[in-house]
Amino acid sequence: MATVRYLVNDVDAAIAFYVDQLGFTLTERMGPPFAMVSRDDLRLWLSGPRTSAARPMPDGSAPAAGGWNRLVVEVPDIEERVAALRAAGARFRNEIVTGPGGSQILVEDPSGNPVELFQAQS
Repeated sequence: MATVRYLVNDVDAAIAFYVDQLGFTLTERMGPPFAMVSRDDLRLWLSGPRTSAARPMPDGSAPAAGGWNRLVVEVPDIEERVAALRAAGARFRNEIVTGPGGSQILVEDPSGNPVELFQAQS
């Protein structure tokens, strides 16, 4: 199983997004600042601002939510999933882009972390 850590601003909002909108399962909750969700062979650690992962580095730079590295969630019908996410108020960084391998779009979780939705070419 692969594990990815995302820094999030609000762990409860992140849980709701990944569980309710993207089909993850809440597997562990460690108080308010941390939770684990999973889907298939992916475990996602949701680390809030008070976790050790959010502590400043020795040079003073502080980890923050957002960025461009992302996890990819494969969906069977990208247009249907995008419509449901838009109805729920999700923010997107772009529109659906189609290439030789399939279609993709970047949606942001409640903390601004990108999640790529991908539908393989059929």
